[in-house]
Amino acid sequence: MRIGELSTLAGVPTKTIRYYEEIGILPPAERAENGYRTYWPEDAGRLGFIKDAQATGLTLDEIAEILDLRERGESTCEHVIHMTRHHLADIDARIAALRKTRRGLVSLVERARTLDPAECTDTDRCQTIPQSGRGRARIHEAPSPRARHH
Repeated sequence: MRIGELSTLAGVPTKTIRYYEEIGILPPAERAENGYRTYWPEDAGRLGFIKDAQATGLTLDEIAEILDLRERGESTCEHVIHMTRHHLADIDARIAALRKTRRGLVSLVERARTLDPAECTDTDRCQTIPQSGRGRARIHEAPSPRARHH
């Protein structure tokens, strides 16, 4: 089959198919006498696996490792379990960071409800966002370029 047919069958754009060939996770297509790429049903199966693996969060490099192990006849189960545990730990860390950020934003919204917009007179800041100690220290240590020109 030609690349357009493979694209339709696998649900992958032709540009992606060419890219996967370029990076080596899809074997190079055979060429017909007219120069067109020729693919086999097995290529659609591989593209399906690549899409499924990406949907689980695996990167193309990780997918390439799995495919390389399979091509060498090695078992991939332990390798995949290790990778997915690593991805799961990353997701858990991101969820924890997002929860912390969410708590901060909830606090900010609650703070904003108590503020009077008429009291917001600083032209460089919004009073809703509290000033941290770090920001104040830097401002006092480094004079403003505008202050030097006046």
